[in-house]
Amino acid sequence: MSKAPLSTMRARKAAGLAVAMALAILPQATFAAPATGSDTVQGLYDTLINTMKNGRALGQSGRFVQLEPVVRRTFDIASMARLSVGPSWTTMSESQRQQVIDGFGRYISAIYADRFDSYSGQKLQVTDEQTAAAGVIVHSQIVKANGEPVKVDYLMRKNGDAWLISDVYLDGAISEVATRRSEFAAILRNEGIDGLIAALNRKADALTSTSARAF
Repeated sequence: MSKAPLSTMRARKAAGLAVAMALAILPQATFAAPATGSDTVQGLYDTLINTMKNGRALGQSGRFVQLEPVVRRTFDIASMARLSVGPSWTTMSESQRQQVIDGFGRYISAIYADRFDSYSGQKLQVTDEQTAAAGVIVHSQIVKANGEPVKVDYLMRKNGDAWLISDVYLDGAISEVATRRSEFAAILRNEGIDGLIAALNRKADALTSTSARAF
């Protein structure tokens, strides 16, 4: 049997070395420490900054398309929707619950696409993290283009190996979930569950078709 050409032997050795290196680092990647709550928020902020810098080119609908998948994997949408609906959640069918969750995810994504529309030197900064009874609180601030800082805190809960946002507190006091619960209560009272589902999608559609306001 003829010997393999020298170039082929070298290629095989290189391939074998690459496989060995991959196997050597695999256990480290598999058993890497879970992301922290701060990592989750920082990932959201990185996406927001990138979207803002391309905001005018993307347009309102383009920002929504870019942000929606990030919002859905960063926020505990199902938990936030349930808490925002309140007691009426127990009377819903499984189909209605899923429609509310989907509509809520669209609505929150549309709000972020509306608020973070362009970049003029704003800064989105995670400052620290502390343990809380329900998980951890990630403290951050958004520095507006005029230099005015806005305090934004995130309540994070563990879901598997990931930390998800379960509530947002503006200026350390105004709860996103409490705000939505008040908003939804009137709709549920006047229009019922199906009315809420329609309203969530209507609000999302309205935000994605209007001019955005800079944060």
